Amino acid sequence: MSTPPRGVNPRFDFASPVPVPPAEELGPVHLIAIGGSGMSGVARMFLDRGIPVSGSDRSDSATLRSLEAEGATVHVGHDAAHVAGAGTVVISSAIPESNPELAAARTAGLRVLHRAQGIASLLHGRDAVAVAGANGKTTTSAMTTVALQAAGADPGYVIGAPLAGTGTNAAPGAPGSPMVVEADESDGSFLVYRPLVAVVTNVQPDHLDFYGDAETVERAYADFAATIRPGGLLVTNADDPGAARLAATVRERGGRVVTWGTEPASDVVLSDLVTEGMSSGATVTFTRTLGPVVEGAQVRLALPVPGLHSVHNATAALLAAVAGLELPIEPVLEGLARFPGAHRRFELVGHAGGVEVVDDYAHNAPKVAAVVQAARSAAQGRRVVVAFQPHLFSRTRDFAEGFAAGLAQADVLLLLPVYGARETQADFPDVRSEMLGDLVRASGYAVDVHLARDLASAPEQLRELVRPGDLVVTVGAGDITTVGPRLLELLEDAPR
Repeated sequence: MSTPPRGVNPRFDFASPVPVPPAEELGPVHLIAIGGSGMSGVARMFLDRGIPVSGSDRSDSATLRSLEAEGATVHVGHDAAHVAGAGTVVISSAIPESNPELAAARTAGLRVLHRAQGIASLLHGRDAVAVAGANGKTTTSAMTTVALQAAGADPGYVIGAPLAGTGTNAAPGAPGSPMVVEADESDGSFLVYRPLVAVVTNVQPDHLDFYGDAETVERAYADFAATIRPGGLLVTNADDPGAARLAATVRERGGRVVTWGTEPASDVVLSDLVTEGMSSGATVTFTRTLGPVVEGAQVRLALPVPGLHSVHNATAALLAAVAGLELPIEPVLEGLARFPGAHRRFELVGHAGGVEVVDDYAHNAPKVAAVVQAARSAAQGRRVVVAFQPHLFSRTRDFAEGFAAGLAQADVLLLLPVYGARETQADFPDVRSEMLGDLVRASGYAVDVHLARDLASAPEQLRELVRPGDLVVTVGAGDITTVGPRLLELLEDAPR
């Protein structure tokens, strides 16, 4: 079998001009790995439509029991017999062809859809806002959802983390209302949604194991923008070079584009940016009329979350609502001012022993740098202690210098072993967390660098490193999320 071109998924034709059938035409739907955060959200959307849902996962969980209570038929373990009676099987890119349920579905000639295609089947008859980008798409999707809610809409949403205000990452919303979708570029699946509004927070090299090089990444985003419905809108960041090139490409095609940024040539200009403590904000000036907002209008965007990256994410959400869906700006601003946050996006874990602990999912170099910078703002002069678990050996190798530059802004750094996920140490024998530590030490910044032996020992090592007043940030897309709660337990138990 020939090797597919870089950036082309060999199992799914995400770029097919033929749309995915509406959900009501799929028949009973079976979801493999239904207990995962992404898949369980899609399952709930199907259930809300009255579609029979079944699913399996390798181990039992509260999520499985909750889905069962909501009407799904769930199985613990994978068995070919579980797909009996299904009309469509939904999987993620992580499910191998050797999975017995997937193999049975292929043999039986059942329709097999990627999770993104399953979401696309739910978008028929609705205006979709699809949010893509190397960094910030989960938070921007969450902010867009909150902005639409504040403006009186009842949007559906499927995003990568639960909203702090609802505790869920997916909800159907009112029939016919807009739908906010986090569009994942990692496997090319963001091409299936055909949105009315596409938001691209930035275009930067990532997922090079799939795309191969930065040029292919940029071409994929151009293909994504080409899926915008006729008359639709691209909202993107003029300050990001890759996104600026994307905007120029779409304009050359005759597409509608709105840009934001600190550059005066942006359609919406940000000025007086500030981040202090756990808040941030900017003055937003419209240089042309967009939806109900007239040229020259100026408003103040205030947010209850730190970091200049948060200002950019919120501006994207603001423009999706106002320029894309033509909603009134005042309630949108009010909604963003009350933004409750999203799970694992600079999420407060707790306090103990005078130490504050925050957790964040950041796993590529620009995200990590933005999180550490936000921590510096939130700390307001306190020490910033970062525990970082690199995600993927290939990403750690390809972007080591970028990771080190961001991590060098910490006062104390604890590096955990690389979380390989789908990769193994044997395939990358020379890639270890130590290489990041060496680069940080060589940076010239006064960072106290330590290496964790393993995940289990990291909380104890952190306890020895922290002191009252510190802000601790656990960072990474792997299982480092367990470290913060355990550290708080150890600090609570410490002699006073």
